[in-house]
Amino acid sequence: MGDVVLCHGTPWSARVWAPVARALSRDHRVFLWDMPGYGASAKDAAHPVDLVAQRRRLAALLRHWSLERPHLVAHDIGGAVALGAHLLEGVDLASLFLLDVVTLEPWGSPFFRLVARHEEVFAAVPRPLHGALVREYVAGAANHALAADVVERLAEPWLDETGQAAFYRQIAQLSPDHTRPLAERLGDVRCPVRVGWGTADPWIPFEQADRLRAQLPGDPEVVTFPDRGHLVPLEDADAVSAALRRWLGSPGFRGSGATPV
Repeated sequence: MGDVVLCHGTPWSARVWAPVARALSRDHRVFLWDMPGYGASAKDAAHPVDLVAQRRRLAALLRHWSLERPHLVAHDIGGAVALGAHLLEGVDLASLFLLDVVTLEPWGSPFFRLVARHEEVFAAVPRPLHGALVREYVAGAANHALAADVVERLAEPWLDETGQAAFYRQIAQLSPDHTRPLAERLGDVRCPVRVGWGTADPWIPFEQADRLRAQLPGDPEVVTFPDRGHLVPLEDADAVSAALRRWLGSPGFRGSGATPV
């Protein structure tokens, strides 16, 4: 039934999508990746981790995987990366599902702006204090409390010396300057699209879902996840999986994408 690529956001990794990926893999070939600078990927300071660099990498990765018109499911800044690959790098898609995505302004919390101004200071914070900050930041994204072991898995890539520097570096390099060109071209999306949002998202207000829908072509549906926060794929993996299976099972999508092997 086609290939599905799952795109994570910040400060996450492909682990955010693990439960959903297992559910979707019953009917689809599913691809997960850690963007450079995140998760298990390299965190070399010489490698840019801004949204322009990441969208170009996604476009190149899809070509490397020989995927023709895959379905893209994107969360948080993964939405900006997916939209950028499609709108600005010429990637053709079978469909696009945007879940609590970074695209429209305002985005970026006061914490983001503070780090952008003082990246070197935060990178030098003693390791125990940094670890406490990261764990609190991760936990604060969810409206429904995450289990301690889940928070620890999400925080773990950022806790050593390399990870600490990378955590603040990726925040400092994320800029609305790189999403404005996407927002201006949302009407040019060339594939079926659907929007999903947690109604209690503490990071990106739910009202952005309707604003995004209004700027996309075809009057797309907004799927709501009541009382869920920003980490919907982990807060309610069953609901997200069901919504995606309905979306990917639409009659017009059958047979799209590369043939599974």
